[in-house]
Order: sequence, then structure tokens, then C-alpha cells
Amino acid sequence: MDLIALMTSHFDDSVDTIKASTRELAEPLAGAVELLFATLANDGKILACGNGGSAADAQHFIAELVGRFERDRLPLAGIALNTDTAILTAVGNDYGYDAIFERQVSALGHTGDILVAISTSGNSPNVIKAIQAARERDMVVIALTGKGGGKIAEILSDTDIHLCVPHDRTMRIQEVHIILLHAMCDGIDALLLGDTL
Repeated sequence: MDLIALMTSHFDDSVDTIKASTRELAEPLAGAVELLFATLANDGKILACGNGGSAADAQHFIAELVGRFERDRLPLAGIALNTDTAILTAVGNDYGYDAIFERQVSALGHTGDILVAISTSGNSPNVIKAIQAARERDMVVIALTGKGGGKIAEILSDTDIHLCVPHDRTMRIQEVHIILLHAMCDGIDALLLGDTL
């Protein structure tokens, strides 16, 4: 086995995936930034959720909002729904794992808030239930998926934004998801701080 060739193939595949994502996702990504900024400017909040690596991405994204991204600014309202072990274990125990995000969206989400729902496959049952709960609360959903979008692609409305990475490998999808989330943070800051775009 040629390990150097294998490692090189990862870089090449990642670059190709990023280029394909640029062509397909730049426009809806800009729309997502505008929605996120409008929500925050109107005293709304961002809820984010995911499982595994997507949970880490949700937590990372919210940390950039509440803390800061690259520049100092006021903290922005965001909650990662996968971080409170007491809620996760209580709801999981009492209602099942599929309800762990749904219950929190129902408790914390309001009209005008946004749910950032992250699922590489687009088929995570607990993320799907969170989206359905967001819909009941008249919230907009920004979904980050891959692999064609799965079941999430089927349940999104025209007012939601779907950022579906054009790849089938989880690692490539997650690599682009973090670029999308960082780009959202940068776009929010640019609008908030009055950058000349």
C-alpha cells in the first residue's frame, strides 16, 4: 500500500468536494447568512443540533456566536441542543433518544428563531423530529446535510434553506460543513460590523 498516495487522495478529494460545494452552495449560503443576521438583529436566537461529529459542529458554531469568531463583538444568542447531559439523558430515558432535540426546540424555540439542523446523511430521526418541532413553532430551518439530503430534504419547506454537500462520504461532508459554519459566522460578523461587501 502506498500511504503517500492514499494521503494525497484525501487532499485531492477534499479540494474537489469544496469546489463542487462552492458552485452549488454559495448562493443558498448567502441566503442563510441573511436569515441568521435578521434573526439575531430582531432579538431571535439560533438553536443548533446534530449527532456525533455533527454535534461537535453544532457546539462549535454556537460557541463562535456566543463567544466570538475572529473579531470582538457583542455575544450573539445561540444554544447547542446536544450539550446538556441532564436534559439529554432525562429526555432520552423518559421519551426515547429520538425526542432529545424535539423537546428542547418545543421548550426553547419561538417564532422568528432559527434551527440549524446538522445531519450528514439527512436521515437522523432526532434531527428530523427537531425540524418538525421547529415547523410547529414557525421557525426557519437551515439544514446542513450530504448524501443527497435524505429524509430531511423531503420535509423542508420553501422558506427553509438546505445546504447539501454534493458527496457521499461522511468525512468529506463534515469537512464542508465546518467551512459552511465558519462562513456563516464570518458573514454574520460582516453584516453586524458594517463591513463594505
